[in-house]
Amino acid sequence: MNILASLDSKDRTLMLICLSSVVVLAVLTGLLARNQNNDDNPLPGTYLTGRHGARAAYDLLQSGGYSIERWEQPLSDLAAEANARTVVILAEPQLTGVDDFKAINQILERGGRVLATGINGGRLVPDGAVQGSTQFRAAACKLTPQGLDSLAGSGEVWMVPAASWRPSSPRYRVQYNCAGDPAVVEYNQGPGHVVWWASSTPLENGAIGRAGNLDMFLNALGTREGHSFYWDESLHGDVRSEWFYARGPAMNMLIIGLVALGALVVFSFSRRRGPVRDLPLPARATPQEFLEALGSLYAKAGASSTAVGLAYERFKRNMGALCGLNGMQLNAQQLSDALLRRFPQAGKNLEADLAACEAAMADDKLAPKRALALLQTLDNYGKLIRTAAALKQH
Repeated sequence: MNILASLDSKDRTLMLICLSSVVVLAVLTGLLARNQNNDDNPLPGTYLTGRHGARAAYDLLQSGGYSIERWEQPLSDLAAEANARTVVILAEPQLTGVDDFKAINQILERGGRVLATGINGGRLVPDGAVQGSTQFRAAACKLTPQGLDSLAGSGEVWMVPAASWRPSSPRYRVQYNCAGDPAVVEYNQGPGHVVWWASSTPLENGAIGRAGNLDMFLNALGTREGHSFYWDESLHGDVRSEWFYARGPAMNMLIIGLVALGALVVFSFSRRRGPVRDLPLPARATPQEFLEALGSLYAKAGASSTAVGLAYERFKRNMGALCGLNGMQLNAQQLSDALLRRFPQAGKNLEADLAACEAAMADDKLAPKRALALLQTLDNYGKLIRTAAALKQH
């Protein structure tokens, strides 16, 4: 209310009108926008709670202890990490490119298991013999068991087949059919295994609880223990999260309205109000600038030996403390012997390098590059010995 009171009466009226318009437009577009979650949407997505969605099946697997996750990245990424414990669910996929075919083939070559549904699912799996349904069906069909495998023993199954399968090879084992047309088929593809359904009806929200549909779904997935299950959403379009279904005209109008409201507030205040705080003070020199200045000072003074001497004395003090020799004046050989007794991983070159540092301390003509190399050597030894000391403490 303080903001409204501080506005000019005309600005306040304009702001209220814009805000009211945004709210009205958002409500209208929200009511008129298409509902992605209604029963008209045929997509068996795990985010959808409509009749044809698959949210119930996904939640059931999660609550049943299955190690399952939605896969929304390219299938090639999944294929790169697939193995014999990988199970992929392709519920009515939308074909996008040859990379998807290669990815499914790679998953099966690594011993994975794939459950694919619909005509596109049959086209996506290797050696798929899918074809259009020979009969028009608008109602669910009670499938007839045909096979001898556990999948055919799932019980009474209902499905609205959208495709059929050509059993052109003995490797294709028909487990259920609908009026003579194969509706559930499985076969081995190299070390992998493929299960194909004529449609995704048995796993949809509106049908998964009917008769033995759930049993067939679980039998098609195989054993739960030791397997990782991935429900593919990457071939269902641009699906990333539940916020995806909030997008559309309503969200666009809301964003435009909020941007317009923000611009109105900015222009209403900024045109007659100046800064409300002092400018920040200039920042002090950073540690990096300090080190560069100190290095320049040593370079101009030609004090490379001094820099080495300071670093070497600090090294002796720190290393002496690690060896229990605080305050003792040790030469290169004595310090090297003390360190190697406790930390043999320092290496046989330790004594020679320490002696080189002692010699450099008395060399007034020491080259900067040589001094830098000695400093780096001391630093490397320090890191190595401190790491070894820390490991011994644990």
